[in-house]
Amino acid sequence: MSNLKEQPLGTKVKKNEIKSTEGEYSIRMPRRRINAPTLISFKTGLVLFFAISMIFSSCKSMNKTQKGAVIGTAAGGAMGAVIGKASGNTALGAIIGATVGGASGAIIGNQMDKQAKEIEASVPGVAVERVGEGIVVEFSNKILFGFDQSILSDAAKENLTKLVTVLNEYPETDIEIQGHTDSDGSKSYNQNLSEERAIAVSNTLISKGINANRITVIGFGEGVPKYENETEAGRATNRRVEFIITANEKMKAEAEKEASK
Repeated sequence: MSNLKEQPLGTKVKKNEIKSTEGEYSIRMPRRRINAPTLISFKTGLVLFFAISMIFSSCKSMNKTQKGAVIGTAAGGAMGAVIGKASGNTALGAIIGATVGGASGAIIGNQMDKQAKEIEASVPGVAVERVGEGIVVEFSNKILFGFDQSILSDAAKENLTKLVTVLNEYPETDIEIQGHTDSDGSKSYNQNLSEERAIAVSNTLISKGINANRITVIGFGEGVPKYENETEAGRATNRRVEFIITANEKMKAEAEKEASK
């Protein structure tokens, strides 16, 4: 384990305060915490519930690009945070929070379709999902790390190199790296482990040419299980690192410009 101090669930780390000990490079990243979602009134909660229900029910017959346009029009960062918190799906919340929507969102969605297909074709053993105007790439820890470890294997670095090749073809995207663990061990230990794993992945991407300004790192510890923790199979799949790929401000501006023609 490193000298990271215990942090609350969802600790966000961005650019320059944590020093890597892997390889011959040194990266420092300032650390800041995610603000807890603002509490909402019961009435506001009902409004959000029905709004979200309407959005997703209307999306059933749409493709991923069309869904991006609809969801982006209806939901911004605040709703994205609420949805992510309520659903236990931090990736979904991050993507909805970054959406533009409308015609611009559809243009961004088309570019994300192409990138997702390239990742699927290039990187073996990962789960790739198109969501709205973004992409979720899930690496299980058995692909990246040994049990209870935060040091990447040579095979893991090779897989990440393949992902970097695609990411560098689309430089106008932001990348959020989320670390997750199962529920074995103490919460503080799992929180630190999730951060260390996400940081190890981030440092590898940067060492292979990804601009550090594109990357945000968050450790969620055991707090946001995607699968059941009651079985060994479930715990194994909860030990994961997810990449959330969304449009940066330049891509959004170019999409808005194209949509206005």
